[in-house]
Amino acid sequence: MGYLCALGAGTLWGTTGPLSTALYAQGAEITGIGFWRIAVATLAFLAYGALRRDLFAVDRRTLLLAGLLGGALVALFEVAYQFAIAGAGVAGAAALLYTAPVMVALLADPLLGERLTATRLALAILVGAGAALTVRGSGPAGTSMDGPGAIVGVVGGLMAAAAYAGTTVLARSVVPRIGSVRFLFLEIAGGTVLLGVLLPLTGRSPLPPATGVAWVYVLALAGATVLAANFLFFGGVKRIEAAPTAVAATIEPVVAALLALALFAQHLSVGGWLGLAMVVGGVALGYARDAARAA
Repeated sequence: MGYLCALGAGTLWGTTGPLSTALYAQGAEITGIGFWRIAVATLAFLAYGALRRDLFAVDRRTLLLAGLLGGALVALFEVAYQFAIAGAGVAGAAALLYTAPVMVALLADPLLGERLTATRLALAILVGAGAALTVRGSGPAGTSMDGPGAIVGVVGGLMAAAAYAGTTVLARSVVPRIGSVRFLFLEIAGGTVLLGVLLPLTGRSPLPPATGVAWVYVLALAGATVLAANFLFFGGVKRIEAAPTAVAATIEPVVAALLALALFAQHLSVGGWLGLAMVVGGVALGYARDAARAA
């Protein structure tokens, strides 16, 4: 059951890129998709909190850490990842996002005292090279990955990975005190508020989806990729160790690549598939090694 939960989480996360791409076709703004994705999820949490009032029981320090800092990281992730999907393709964006564990390994040394070993460094290089190969070998048929749009996509993907890595490091210090559900609520609520304030200031007010089909995609993004995927992942962690749960969830970029190929003709070259295998293998080996050391 633990592995099924983790595989389910990774599969649902893998639909983020295809659902976002479908929203682009419905005329949705890149910067608005991330806002509505977490705004709808926040509303669902507020409804849940009406039944479980302890969801809102947090002290000021936790509110600042999870709500403000965590919210800022979520806001950055939601905008940056959409630019990554649009510019680098679904598979390329997912591969770039999976450089986050590499960043966590690098950040964990100075921030958490977790030593950066030679093996971790080698796996970091493997994942980084794999991400580069995936981006070079991905994209819609007939397009070039050398143009300015692709560069924006790569920058967006790396910024999204950095935000995700920052959230992971923050969660390691906050979640043991308040629990994963409350942390998730605080960070996405904070991200919703920050995007709701900052996007209009930049002239990119998040307009609501224009069609019923677009609303269906937004609801699917919020319900499947934010709420259901995270609760499945938490369910996996409760049943099996965190490292093998994370290994099973690395199915995400594979699902994203297959859906992008089937639905939007976003092909991967042989080098792209090799790069994707390097990303998934490098991340999985890193988690598996951590689990073995813990055992």
